[in-house]
Amino acid sequence: MSIVIKVPAVGESITEVTIGQWFKNDGEFVEMDEVICELESDKATFELTAESSGVLHPKAEEGDTLEIGAVICEIDPEGKEDDSPQPAVAKETEKAPEAETGSTSEAKSTGETKEMHVPAVGESITEVTLASWIKEDGDYVELDEIIAEVDSDKATFELPAEAAGILRHVAGEGDTLEIGGLICKIEVMEGGAPEAVETTGNAASAEGSKSATSSNETYATGHASPAASKILSEKGIDPATVKGTGKDGRITKEDAEKAEKTKPAPTAPAKPAAKSSTADVKDSPAKGDRSERREKMTSLRRTISRRLVAVKNETAMLTTFNEVNMKPIMDLRKQYKDKFKERYEVNLGFMSFFTKAACIALQEWPAVNAQIDGNEIIFHDYCDISIAVSSPKGLVVPVIRNAENLSFSGIEKEVVRLAVKARDGKLTIDEMTGGTFTLTNGGIFGSMMSTPIINAPQAAILGMHNIVQRPMAVNGEVKILPMMYLALSYDHRIIDGRESVSFLVRMKELLEDPARLMLGI
Repeated sequence: MSIVIKVPAVGESITEVTIGQWFKNDGEFVEMDEVICELESDKATFELTAESSGVLHPKAEEGDTLEIGAVICEIDPEGKEDDSPQPAVAKETEKAPEAETGSTSEAKSTGETKEMHVPAVGESITEVTLASWIKEDGDYVELDEIIAEVDSDKATFELPAEAAGILRHVAGEGDTLEIGGLICKIEVMEGGAPEAVETTGNAASAEGSKSATSSNETYATGHASPAASKILSEKGIDPATVKGTGKDGRITKEDAEKAEKTKPAPTAPAKPAAKSSTADVKDSPAKGDRSERREKMTSLRRTISRRLVAVKNETAMLTTFNEVNMKPIMDLRKQYKDKFKERYEVNLGFMSFFTKAACIALQEWPAVNAQIDGNEIIFHDYCDISIAVSSPKGLVVPVIRNAENLSFSGIEKEVVRLAVKARDGKLTIDEMTGGTFTLTNGGIFGSMMSTPIINAPQAAILGMHNIVQRPMAVNGEVKILPMMYLALSYDHRIIDGRESVSFLVRMKELLEDPARLMLGI
């Protein structure tokens, strides 16, 4: 009996996924837990593994959009690889003669017009930007065929047609639309594409071999998957210069990883210009490159901008400072970092010390770990620490849940896990929401002092900075010590000076005497 594999739930607000590419072919034998395909949601890309060993029988093709819970494939545990059906390419070849003879049913309009609206793509997303139309105005589109790419402030996703018919654009590329806004209309057709749109056998024969090559081209040809698009963007490579090896020429993640930026062709040496007079040389001003370029802000950048301005306008934000002698922690790390790495297989960084210290201080000063909800204050008895991470698409803030219960190794492993997922664009909505307090480390970029902006709806954020050797007075003597400035920005509506200053002083005590962290005193 075949085992049915369905599209798994991948996030609270995600209702459908798109098949990016199949790693295994129809009829191929797969092992249990072997990766068989790549799925793309509007938030991230993830891999689907086989739930049993056996012969694979896909029920959907690359580029298909499936709802959560839909059947994606079946695995026959008793099947053999040589009993497999013919691949999909052979089926397409069998259908080709029918297309050449032009024996298709007559296309006609039903008189119905299907309006397509911007779908809900996440709990906190209120608007999207139409990045590009894949199908032109007036083109015939099939049901579920991808017609456009849409950018949200979290990710890029593809918009499939909700009916078969003639596409009529309503919004233009670059337009910002609210969720539910009208994006296009489809004049519903029956019997396939009309003759004016359809490619006939006579036209194909007139084009010769060139038409035979292009007949397999679809919207996917030369189009990069979201994962591939992100990698190409990081490398600064134009997708038009990359040859896709996926279905119908789609650019896969592997294609993007292998792609290299082409070097500009060497230019021939310019011929020497005619000699000008000395007077001309003296009178002509020196000119350099004065080119300019404009880039539209991404949805993520616009959302970050809007939220930061809102925080400045809607909170009574204030920042208080203190400084910490980092020598005790640096000495401790130097002494035990090799043994720590050997035992826990993760580096002992500064973040675990600051996270542990913050958890202890937050539990002693609960107002710093609170938030305002209308006319009420919500006090959290747990510490969900948000860690600000710079990703290729912008600033993201994944959350370490119940950090107060984690060990040093547990915190370090969680920091590494979240940082890797942020870099790869695979963070889920759940992993980026619900924090109670934020840590941000501008010191890794060389910042000596800053006033971080609160991560709403939280009430406070701690800014870490670079470590600088400075002369300090210690017991009447001047010593050179590695010092770091700490900055606590807080909402003065619920946190008073007593709480904010005392919180920072407690952080200083714990960090300058790491034994307190181990003992919790």
